[in-house]
Amino acid sequence: MNHDFLSIITARHCKRAFLDRPVPREVLEEVLRAAAHAPSTRNGQPWSVAVLTGGARESLARKLCDLFDRDVPMKMDYASRPAELPPVHEERARAAAAGVHAAKGIAQSDAAGRRRHLRDNLRFYGAPVAMIFHLPANAAPGTFLEMGFFVQNVLLGLVAKGLAGCPQASVTGYSDALRKFLGLGADRLIVCSLAAGYADETAPVNAFVPERASLAEYTRWLDQAPPDPE
Repeated sequence: MNHDFLSIITARHCKRAFLDRPVPREVLEEVLRAAAHAPSTRNGQPWSVAVLTGGARESLARKLCDLFDRDVPMKMDYASRPAELPPVHEERARAAAAGVHAAKGIAQSDAAGRRRHLRDNLRFYGAPVAMIFHLPANAAPGTFLEMGFFVQNVLLGLVAKGLAGCPQASVTGYSDALRKFLGLGADRLIVCSLAAGYADETAPVNAFVPERASLAEYTRWLDQAPPDPE
């Protein structure tokens, strides 16, 4: 059992091409119920999610693509990363982007191709399910941590049920449009979206898996107390 679960964790990576195959609602409900066992401070369970399928998903995708095509500026509700990143993080980001582009046959000099790829985000990569995750507008860093636990559980639950997903920050660049579409007020903060469905494993982009840092790069082992600082 433990080995099987670790295999689910390591099998998960972002999929960006999906089959035109509906996902049964009962499967999504099962995943979301399980995901709600994520930890949260004082069992607050601050997360909320809107699940869009069928005409609702298609209508939202059209709305987002229209905004993009008209060059409406994107602005997320929160800073998703620091203004400056360590060089190693920047290099990983560049390598991951280059890998996705290469898998889709997009040259680094192909500005139009890169724009099409960004627009594809707003179509949820053609996935039959789009999830929009949101929090109270006064969310603190700890609230985002709790939402992260929940979203990760959703992603792993999808893999466990033979599905795939891709969490997306870019879609939330149109957070005002998302709130309006979903009937949410200014008291809600859009965190991310997630494209979900059955992966098209014949698509080259789904074979790309970014390299992971070695255990030694992010782990420090201690078996005794370190010396007191002077």
